[in-house]
Amino acid sequence: MSEQQNTGMTPAELVRQSNREVAEKWALDVNQDPYAVPLSQLNPGHPDLFEANAVLPYFERLRKENPVNYTEDSQFGPYWSVTRYHDIMHVDSHHEIFSSDSRVGGIQLGGQAEPNPDPMFHLPMFIMEDPPKHDEQRKVVAPMFTPRHLAGLEGLIRERAGMILDGLPRNETFNWVREVSVELTGQMLATLFDIPQEDRHKLIYWSDTSQNIINPEFFETPEEGFQELWKCWEYFDAVWKERAARKEPGSDLISMLVHGESTRDMPPNEYLGNILLLIVGGNDTTRNSISGGVLALNENPAEYDKLIKNPDLIANMVPEVIRWQSPVAHMARTALQDTELGGKQIAEGDKVVMWYVSGNRDEEEIQDANRFIIDRDNARKHLSFGFGIHRCLGNRLGEMQLNILWEEILKRFPRIEVDGDPVYLKSSFIRGIRELPVRIPG
Repeated sequence: MSEQQNTGMTPAELVRQSNREVAEKWALDVNQDPYAVPLSQLNPGHPDLFEANAVLPYFERLRKENPVNYTEDSQFGPYWSVTRYHDIMHVDSHHEIFSSDSRVGGIQLGGQAEPNPDPMFHLPMFIMEDPPKHDEQRKVVAPMFTPRHLAGLEGLIRERAGMILDGLPRNETFNWVREVSVELTGQMLATLFDIPQEDRHKLIYWSDTSQNIINPEFFETPEEGFQELWKCWEYFDAVWKERAARKEPGSDLISMLVHGESTRDMPPNEYLGNILLLIVGGNDTTRNSISGGVLALNENPAEYDKLIKNPDLIANMVPEVIRWQSPVAHMARTALQDTELGGKQIAEGDKVVMWYVSGNRDEEEIQDANRFIIDRDNARKHLSFGFGIHRCLGNRLGEMQLNILWEEILKRFPRIEVDGDPVYLKSSFIRGIRELPVRIPG
């Protein structure tokens, strides 16, 4: 689920090109004035802008000057940027016009139409399907995320959160992402898949791999990244066979896929795709909101004081954190017909990118959108979970983990202090934090 480059090359050529050479070719001055660049040349999807945490002014300009903007030339090919709240809702709510199908372009920048894709590099998943297949496959795993089932997980999450927090050092700097955010979500994932807890680090590794396929720090070529992802399939192929052999069906995610009418005959690449979807969806989004919350409170100390004085604000703070962080920065669609959006003519086959990270800062829709306010009225009015048929399936689970974690934090620590600069993910898909140095006084 990582952005792939799209320069008119065949998929086979794309995955074998040098990540470093591509990065050098498309190098960008992240300190440039976004208002000095011609609108047609603005490329808000450039991963370097996200790594430098420098992208928000680009979206601010687009919302003001050209809310539906066409980028003619980028490492991902041409695309439309949709930056305002209501326009994003329109695209997300009209799947009959704007397709998620991986064969016409999928849900990310760089996705391209592939009528006969190579299964080695083409990993379909139900979020990259249109109805009816999307609905049928989503329904298979939906029981895992019902309020009743989630209520049964609350005690386990609280116990684990407490153990993680109790094991943290005092008066020394450590990486909050690795020690807390990743640890809690990794443990939860292992539970949902019903695999040994000691294997949770494999899940985190494959999640990180999927987001860094084009990052030269991780892989020389995208092909190397895909080879690592297929090790994920090898692991879960064994799990599949074990679950299929059980006399009584289990209630874990793999058992659901094994016995689901629309999923039990998936080819290997589709099985891998859906596993990665569940891993990334269950890990990256929540873990980055956990880290983003600590960072936001430190950047807004008056709000941290407000929280400490009134822990009852946690339930309202959590959706505000998710809005503020916008852990899924974008979702892309492909127009299935000529249409109009925000006064612009979108042609059939055009790539349309919904920038959730921008819509969540739309001042016309969200009052004081550039402020982090933990007691904000109508805090749930954000775009981070999407809309329509593709609305995030695990949103309740993510919120529950965040709520419980902050309840347990406030019981233990007077404050968590950021003690250095965060390191951001080089991705315009997942708006992530790789490192967050913190210190707990005491």
